[in-house]
This record gives sequence, C-alpha cells and structure tokens, in this order.
Amino acid sequence: MTKAASAKKAASTKQTASAKKASPVKGAASAKKAASAKRTSSAKKTASAKKTASAKKAASAKKAASKTSAAQKASKGAAVKKAPAAKKVAVAPKKATARLKGTAPAKAVVHPPGDESPTALVRRARRINRELAEVFPYAHPELDFENPFQLVVATVLSAQTTDLRVNQTTPALFAKYPTPEDLAAANPEEVEEILRPCGFFRAKTKSVIGLSKALVEDFGGQVPGRLEDLVKLPGVGRKTAFVVLGNAFGRPGITVDTHFQRLVRRWRWTGETDPDKIEAAIGALFPKSDWTDLSHHVIWHGRRICHARKPACGACPIAPLCPAYGEGETDPEKAKKLLKYEKGGFPGQRLKPPQAYLDAGGKPAPPLGAG
Repeated sequence: MTKAASAKKAASTKQTASAKKASPVKGAASAKKAASAKRTSSAKKTASAKKTASAKKAASAKKAASKTSAAQKASKGAAVKKAPAAKKVAVAPKKATARLKGTAPAKAVVHPPGDESPTALVRRARRINRELAEVFPYAHPELDFENPFQLVVATVLSAQTTDLRVNQTTPALFAKYPTPEDLAAANPEEVEEILRPCGFFRAKTKSVIGLSKALVEDFGGQVPGRLEDLVKLPGVGRKTAFVVLGNAFGRPGITVDTHFQRLVRRWRWTGETDPDKIEAAIGALFPKSDWTDLSHHVIWHGRRICHARKPACGACPIAPLCPAYGEGETDPEKAKKLLKYEKGGFPGQRLKPPQAYLDAGGKPAPPLGAG
C-alpha cells in the first residue's frame, strides 16, 4: 500500500470516530429541543383549554342571569296581575270607653295571638282580668241568697234560664220552705207549681227536693264546704259546687258557665270545649286566689258587653287586648245601644243586690209580675 493511501485511510477513520463522538451531543440537543417543544405545546393546549372553560362559564352565567331576569320580570308581572286587594285589618281603640264619650283615641292594630308564647298569654290574660276589675269593681254572684242552702238551690234552678227569673221565683219558695228539712218533706206538686216560671220545673223540683233530703240524711241539714261532698248532691255539678264554695264559703273556684266558656275561647285563652278542661287550662293562667273574682268579671262582661251573637266591640274596655275584635259592632254609638243591665241603664238581675252595686249606679230587678 502506498503512503498516500495509508494517509487517506487514517483520515477517514478519524472522521468516523469524530462523528461517533459528536452524535451523542447532537442526540441530547435534539432530545432537549423535543422536550421543550412538547412543553410549549402542552402549555398552549392548557391555556387554550382554560380560555375555552372560562368562555363557557361566562356564557353559562350570562344565560342564567338572563333567565333570572326573565323569571323576575315574569313574577313581577304575575304579582301585579294576581295580587288580591289588601284586607282591612280590624283596628281597636286604646280605650273603647273613651270613644263613647266622643273623643278620638289613638288606635292600635289587634294581631291574633296565634304564635303567642305561654308567658305572653299569661300576661295578656291577667291584664284583661285587671281591666275588667276596674270596669266591674262591684261584680258579685247575681243570684239572691242569704245562706249556703239558698245559694245551692238557686244555682241548681238557674240551669237553662236567667238568674233574674230565678231571683223572681225563689222568694216564694224560701218563704214556704226555708230549711233543707222543710224542702225535703215538701209535696212535689206544690214545689212544681212554684218553680214553673223557671222552666224544666219537674226535673228541677226533683233535684232540689233530692238535694235537700241528702243534706238532711248525710250532712245533718248543713251544706258541706268541700267539693267532693257537694258534687254528690242531686243536680250539683262542678260549676254549681264552685259557685257555692266561692261565694258562700270563700274558697276559690272557677265557674265555667256558658258565658265563661264563650269568652275564654274568644280571647284565645284556651281552645278546649270540655268544661273540666277549660277549668284546668284557665286555672293554670291565674293564681288560685283570683279564681272566684275572675269568674265574676268574665261572666259579667259576657252578660253586659261581649254577647254571643252581637258583641258590643265598639264599647268594649278590653278591645286592644282581644283577638276577636271586629266580630261585633265596632261603631261606638251603635255598640252603646247593645249594652245590657246597668251598663245600658237597665236594672240588674238581683232583687236584693249588694250595697256596692247600688252605690255604683246599679238598679235592683223588679219582682215577678211587676211592670
């Protein structure tokens, strides 16, 4: 081999070795370039995805806003179209008695106490009782009696009739039969004739003669002063027993008659209809010492102002406290004409009322057959 050929081979070998050394560097560079390109592409894709997502969100928000706006407009339109005329709210005067004198007191809206708390109910109930005590400071049992025996008989006779009619009937009865012994031995036909004006005279004759016999045989002719003994007497229930206990013996009791039942439900003191449950519910609102006077106040208010069919709301002293205000006549002048007994200038129910009642301007009732 010539020297020139040998030199050529050596040069070729060097170039090949050099190329081999350079190829890893070039490979690394190309790998770096490829990675960089991938990163750039991925970043671009991410940015593009973000832009697309944000654009979608914006479009969705825009659509929701436009829907809400449309719904609001529609609801406003519906409200304008469907809204009924506002109902008139019954407005009670702060003091209805002031209206009767011709003054125009400030007014207060009466809200039905549907969500009234037990504490608020107690406060309102006791305030009503205090107001009624100011209006009827002379309230008393409206049956004429001189002793427990006369009171228990008169109370039995008052069922299904007025106290006035009983008071007009009992003078003749007690004149002829002044004691339990006398009435126990009475001829039923003669007693029936006396009691005829009271109505249900046969049943009532049986009751008063029966209770008189029980008093003589079981209690020595004396009216017992305990509830459990009184309710054993013929014709005597819890209502009658509490009338006797409260007014003849000074022992507190709640008298749940028709007036009492009507008013405590009208005032929403209770929703009960059974007399025993009403008694328990109302007893829980007041201290025991108030029970007898409370009964008088409520019954007097029911007889004179808060009537069953047409309450005199415009003349009611507790109108601002009554959730039923507006059920009756609210015009003060018209309401004044609905008042009964001494509040309306008429006689009361007793022929022989207490002096306090007469001092307050009350008038005694006329005897049977008078006027």
